Amino acid sequence: MTSSAILSHPIKPIADLPVDADLAKALLSSMAEFGEQLHGRRLWLACSGGRDSLALAALCVQLYRQGKLPFLPQLLHVNHGLQVDSGTWATHVAHWAKAQQIPCRILRAQVNGHDEQAARQARYDVMRAQLNQDDVLLLAHHADDQAETVLMRLIQGAGVNGLSGMQPWRIQTQGAQRMALWRPWLTVKRANISNYAQCLKLPYIDDPTNDAGDNVRSGLRLDIMPVLATYNSNVIDNIARSAQLLSDAQLIINAQAVEDLQQTEVVSSQLPPAHRVLNIDKLKALPIYRQRQLLHHWLGQDEPLPPAKQLVDDVFMLSQRDDPDHQTALFWQGRKQSYTICRYRQQLYRLSSEWLKWLALPLVKQLQPLSNLVVADINTMSAQPVSVTLRRDNKFTWQVQMMPDILAELLDSYQGDDDSLEITFAPLGRQQRVQTALASRPQAGKKLYQTLGVPVWLRESLVVVSAVSVQQDKEWPLLLVSPFESWVLGVSKSLTDTPDNIGSFDSVISNSLSINNAF
Repeated sequence: MTSSAILSHPIKPIADLPVDADLAKALLSSMAEFGEQLHGRRLWLACSGGRDSLALAALCVQLYRQGKLPFLPQLLHVNHGLQVDSGTWATHVAHWAKAQQIPCRILRAQVNGHDEQAARQARYDVMRAQLNQDDVLLLAHHADDQAETVLMRLIQGAGVNGLSGMQPWRIQTQGAQRMALWRPWLTVKRANISNYAQCLKLPYIDDPTNDAGDNVRSGLRLDIMPVLATYNSNVIDNIARSAQLLSDAQLIINAQAVEDLQQTEVVSSQLPPAHRVLNIDKLKALPIYRQRQLLHHWLGQDEPLPPAKQLVDDVFMLSQRDDPDHQTALFWQGRKQSYTICRYRQQLYRLSSEWLKWLALPLVKQLQPLSNLVVADINTMSAQPVSVTLRRDNKFTWQVQMMPDILAELLDSYQGDDDSLEITFAPLGRQQRVQTALASRPQAGKKLYQTLGVPVWLRESLVVVSAVSVQQDKEWPLLLVSPFESWVLGVSKSLTDTPDNIGSFDSVISNSLSINNAF
């Protein structure tokens, strides 16, 4: 069974045929540049069977047989069934690989959609599933691809990051999985690869849809690039050089944004990637252009694709508002998660949808008899904390840690019989009145939330930690805790003889918030 798209050259070994010096130099130079990253990693080569990927596979075989390349990548060919001849093409790639004695795996992919973007995503997804952690995927993108990419992003209104084009080395993550994308031929022209393929008489697949002109990239290739070449014959090299210069500029911008982020983020309230917080006063102290760049960087953390300019503009305007109405909530559907961006007082918040769902889970009252937690030998075991889980699902866990022996000593001053004491953890009722150590009187509801500066989405996550005397039927509220903060309650004053001990309960009962797995 044959396909008219496959060049009629016979399949034969190419290891001893002439090597193209320029293509080999580009590959070996890139290998030297990224040698440290490549060391010890397994390599795969994405091989569609087209001219570019088959030429790169052929060059790897030749250099490996000559001892100039220390590895021979395994080929990955994805059959996503979009063409009538897709199965024939897969068989052809497998036969060619067998003739070159290079390992090859044929993968099947299900494409959700009919456009090139859907097909590309399906290919990456099925290849990613084949790779182990930190494997390297070798890609045959070249200078012409780079020029087309830069022009595509230019007409889409991309910034410096987008106009820097494809990177020769990039770490791609999805969930907990990481792989490296390696593009050693971004300085090589398509014409050089074509000449090499002709010299070797490579039987590559000339997919007719590549030049159909029915998408932006092929339109640029067929209609725009030839016109640009009439103005400057070096247009491909020049665009590629501009992309490299912009890539260098982006590194400088990123370094500045990272430095600004370190100065403006609220460290005590960070739970990446679920809960990120910026201090608006510190943000507004920066020049306007650095504010916008910082917001772009802050929003795009944990996501493979940057936020749209309109979203950055909207968040910037939200940060500049001076009116007391901070109810505005902005929504962003990222590639990995969806997010809500909002403001409370002088802080900006980026909240993941999974985090907001977790915050809506109900809290249940719990009690711990103190006598069950206190150890016999206080000198050897008192430093061991006891954890109590307040809320948990498959993504997040919220616990408090108690030092029971120290807590028992603090409570012993007013209650001598430890056996009768229980420590309770109860959700704060909306109308329940509590008095913090620094407040002049008890407060409840909205007034309490405002006094403590608790945002709306955290108000159902307040827990009162109390000591309860079973014999005396008395209760002493000790702490009010939220996922990120805790407040010593005023009633604790009556449990200590000196003002210096008021904060002691805060030191023996502490918060712990964690992410169970990456997402």
